[in-house]
Amino acid sequence: MNTSIRLLQANDLATADHIFRLAFGTFVGLPEPTEFYGDATFFSHRWKTNPNAAFAAEVDGKLVGSNLVINWGSFGYFGPLSIHPDLWNQGLGQRLIEPAIACFTDWNTQLSGLFTFAQSPKHHALYQKFGYRLRFLTVILAKSVQSSQPLPPGARFSQMTADERRECIKASCQLTDSIYQGLDVSQEIQIVQDQELGDTIFLWDDSGLLGFAVCHAGAGTEAGSNTCFVKFGAVRSGINAGQCFEQLLNLCEALTVTLGMSRLVAGINTSRESAYLKMLACGFRSDIIGVAMHKPNDPGYNRPDVFALDDWR
Repeated sequence: MNTSIRLLQANDLATADHIFRLAFGTFVGLPEPTEFYGDATFFSHRWKTNPNAAFAAEVDGKLVGSNLVINWGSFGYFGPLSIHPDLWNQGLGQRLIEPAIACFTDWNTQLSGLFTFAQSPKHHALYQKFGYRLRFLTVILAKSVQSSQPLPPGARFSQMTADERRECIKASCQLTDSIYQGLDVSQEIQIVQDQELGDTIFLWDDSGLLGFAVCHAGAGTEAGSNTCFVKFGAVRSGINAGQCFEQLLNLCEALTVTLGMSRLVAGINTSRESAYLKMLACGFRSDIIGVAMHKPNDPGYNRPDVFALDDWR
């Protein structure tokens, strides 16, 4: 068996997407494995963002797996990592993790992480070989949204002037840096805008930016049909963070309705207990439960004082 790891190419994306669905659908036991994840997708927009951080595994010249690596400044994560089920337990997963680690080294990433199955010792053991350690559960929560208050004027990034967008990008970086030094998701804001994946909403008061949320919406994004998905959201820490977080959730609901969607989905690490409990109180319910693994074994921004939404899938 001749195995090689290379960069994923544009003409690989459809095959990589198929293998991802087949692999995950097989693992979770779906009757039709390739229906996993519905009409949502990761591959096209992540590849366009950084084709030098998307990796392919080949066996005898045939694509059999892939791994995507994400750069959020001082933090990074990888996934989905998938191998064709016919080639499980052949060491290919390890081979695809190696270039992800190299990316983190090149980027001077201070903390890297991943989301994996909470109930799978096999997956835990694989990532532990590379120094990742189990931390808290991450819950993907969902809520049906039928109506909401209208979005306030000036809340949507897509409707701002160029100067207003620059100010929002700058303010978002300052907010995330205050949560975890060097954390920067401004690229996610730009990706959503440039590739028309959804929108980003901003919450302000007289003191400045209180919070923001980067959202995908609809088929062909990370959300899927009839869904608004919060890729990342956060509010400024402090005495009023809980109240601001609830306001941000309300804005996400308003955006869901505005974009013609009926379901709002967001992930949260349960180490952010107050934020997690706030979401439950607002009517969100668990949809998927996984576990976050960190390298090094450090909390990063998964702390009780942080009110943030994210999803490392």
